Amino acid sequence: MHLSNGSTRSGGGFDIENKAQRVQEVEAESVGAGFWADQQAAQKKMQEASAMRVQVEIWDTLYRRAHDGLEFYAMAEEDSAMLSELESEATALEEDLEKQEFSLALAGPHDAGPAIFSIHAGAGGTEAQDWAQMLMRMYLRWAERHNFKTTITDMTEGEEAGIKSVTFAVEGEYAYGYLKAEKGTHRLVRLSPFDSNNRRHTSFAKVEVMPVLDEDIEIDINPNDLQIEVFLSSGAGGQNVQKNMTAVRVRHLPTGLIATSQNERSQLQNREFAMKVLRGKLYEIEQEKLAEEKARIKGVNVDANFGSQIRSYVLHPYQMVKDLRTDVETGNTTAVLDGDIDMFIHAWLKQQVGELV
Repeated sequence: MHLSNGSTRSGGGFDIENKAQRVQEVEAESVGAGFWADQQAAQKKMQEASAMRVQVEIWDTLYRRAHDGLEFYAMAEEDSAMLSELESEATALEEDLEKQEFSLALAGPHDAGPAIFSIHAGAGGTEAQDWAQMLMRMYLRWAERHNFKTTITDMTEGEEAGIKSVTFAVEGEYAYGYLKAEKGTHRLVRLSPFDSNNRRHTSFAKVEVMPVLDEDIEIDINPNDLQIEVFLSSGAGGQNVQKNMTAVRVRHLPTGLIATSQNERSQLQNREFAMKVLRGKLYEIEQEKLAEEKARIKGVNVDANFGSQIRSYVLHPYQMVKDLRTDVETGNTTAVLDGDIDMFIHAWLKQQVGELV
């Protein structure tokens, strides 16, 4: 990137040069005829430009601090007082750089918003269904730790124990940005509490994470491609819910995707939430295709499938939770299953920044 002092820096994954150019383009558009004809679209563009301007200024400031520090260092090799001051500035600069690098991983178009989170038990009956319920508790506890609001909108219980599936909304700052790190298959190895012979079992559960999309984001859904069913809700909501056909199941025929909501008070509310889930699923499919195409172009053998195994939880014969993408691991399985999973989320987000460069 070309700075005011004539130095040059590569944009890399930070894409600062393109952001600066985009800010200039929007500012030029804003004084043109017709820009404000669509107030909503104009305001959105200005907000995006403002956010990009802040990013450009932050990275330019960091670059200038590093550049000035190198110049002063060359001048201060014999001045111990100045060297000490420069060392303090280098430490502060490193800390600020790490914070900004981490923020890049949360700079996606939907990262700052809420998330729709689903857990599905894998094959294996009661074992897998119990594992799905353990994961549900883990994520609800994680959300509670971060003061996020959670609302269960659909849940199917297992025949003997656990759950077959659950979907809940997570509201809070950067809920989707953090939780997108958790999509994939989670594997549990333990001595089964449901096996009379106390044998070791392996269970799987799949986690899906979807953003709550703005209404102006175009997701092409043909109404003729939808099959909508209503049925009696089995979820929370009181007697009124139990007596009325309030639950809604939406099936997208071309893809076979199904979205269900049954815990809202009315059929209309359940239908609206089911459509949010469906739009989010279709969006994630498109993102998966883009990720696979980028990996192919780069010539990198990367499994971009959101359903791939991401983490292993071993409770026997030893205790360890290991993330298979980042190799981060811990022996404190109790803390992890109680919602202490930030180490895995943060490591994955930082890894994404490295892959951008």
